[in-house]
Amino acid sequence: MTVVLPTPTQLRAVAEQCGLSLTDEDVTSFRGLMQGSIEAYNLVATMPDELPEVKYPRTPGYRPAPEENKHNAWYRKSTVKGAASGKLKGKTVALKDNIMLAGVPMTNGSSTLEGFVPDFDATIVTRMLDAGAEIKGKVHCEHFCLSGGSHTGSYGPVHNPHKMGYSAGGSSSGSGVVVALGEVDMAIGGDQGGSIRMPSSFCGTYGMKPTWGLVPYTGIMPIEIYVDHTGPMTATVEDNALLLEVLAGDDGYDPRIKAPKVEDYTKALGKGVKGMKIGILKEGFEQPTAEAAVNESVREAAKRLKDLGASVENVSIPMHMAGGAIWTPIGTEGLTQTMMFGDGYGLSRGDLYSTSLMDFHRGWRRQADSLSETTKLFMMLGTYINNNFGPRFYGKALNISRRLAAAYDKAFKDYDLLLMPTTPMKATKLPEPNASREEYVARALEMISNTAPFDITHHPAMSLPCGMVDGLPVGLMLVGRMFEESTIYRAAHAFEQAGDWKKM
Repeated sequence: MTVVLPTPTQLRAVAEQCGLSLTDEDVTSFRGLMQGSIEAYNLVATMPDELPEVKYPRTPGYRPAPEENKHNAWYRKSTVKGAASGKLKGKTVALKDNIMLAGVPMTNGSSTLEGFVPDFDATIVTRMLDAGAEIKGKVHCEHFCLSGGSHTGSYGPVHNPHKMGYSAGGSSSGSGVVVALGEVDMAIGGDQGGSIRMPSSFCGTYGMKPTWGLVPYTGIMPIEIYVDHTGPMTATVEDNALLLEVLAGDDGYDPRIKAPKVEDYTKALGKGVKGMKIGILKEGFEQPTAEAAVNESVREAAKRLKDLGASVENVSIPMHMAGGAIWTPIGTEGLTQTMMFGDGYGLSRGDLYSTSLMDFHRGWRRQADSLSETTKLFMMLGTYINNNFGPRFYGKALNISRRLAAAYDKAFKDYDLLLMPTTPMKATKLPEPNASREEYVARALEMISNTAPFDITHHPAMSLPCGMVDGLPVGLMLVGRMFEESTIYRAAHAFEQAGDWKKM
């Protein structure tokens, strides 16, 4: 790839874009002044990139046929065997398709990335393989991960594991399904507005959004650095805690890492909840889309925790109701500038950049009409806001998010955990192919109100199944203090061991 000096016509166009007026003499002068910098760019172009070694053999795999992919959860099956021993020996794992697995195609749910093949493994992939895991392939996610439903991906809707024709949640839709069906032991999800916890709620799995900065996001296609999280989705609490032990900790690349306190999370299991104080968050049950049966199931789960020895009380944090609104400028403008116009990465952070992804992803501009309706919506809104107001609302929302975090932290002075429904409703029907844009978008966003606030405050939050309503799972969310995932696991494990959640 060679950079050439702009022609006089190109330079005039660039100047106009920058609000500059150039004379013919200016054009000649600036072109001459740019020559040395152009040579520097071309020197960089000739240097080898700095990429991690790919340690374990694999093949590109294959797209499974419908007969072995009834729920449309899998994008690509490709087995990669890890080390001969380790914490995850004997465990099988599926990767959300925004996670780089070298040599295996990746689309992040969008046909605009069809044909892209990563050239290095995400940090968490290497860690799991080093720990003895066996990766079974890539599973579908929503189009650029911009949906809480499971209907926006370019390769068709993902169906709920308990009821065909219903949503599996998103954006880590395939991850929730393959775990719930027992096709793998573990899966990796991503969470910017609830995308680990929402599919866990709809599918009946255990999904942990760790504290921001605990698990490296290196080698995973970002949406927006301030809300990017990745974490485990599993069929048991023990597997969840075990997987987080392997995933957590600084990798020397990810600037999101905040000197995390890494623990042996499995040591929290079996300790029970006696002496723990749990606050039932009043506002978590008052969302506009709340279903009475879901609220009742979660309240019954809270009573079971009380029966197990925890102190359970009601608590009110009024600002929780504004969490989704505060999230909106951060998520909208962040994804527009970073994931879309920033070619998947943007600038100004000391990350490990996938230049091959950035080059390939630029192609969305030539096929923008094929983007999902949610991607179009957020990108146009983010562009409009930036054109007219710049990034001030992003900045103000981020500032206000600290006040929201402080409101939760004030409650955590009195309580070990906060409890509420993960999603205000159970899984909804998938939209029909001819559904209106309004219905399409509603099914993508109506369930994020309880989850999104904790992506901008960065508290750890976990969804655990706590019952069934009309044949579909209900999710209970436990939220803890920063880097105190062990406290969540302690309570989640006690609840899990108290009985079969499907019969609660």
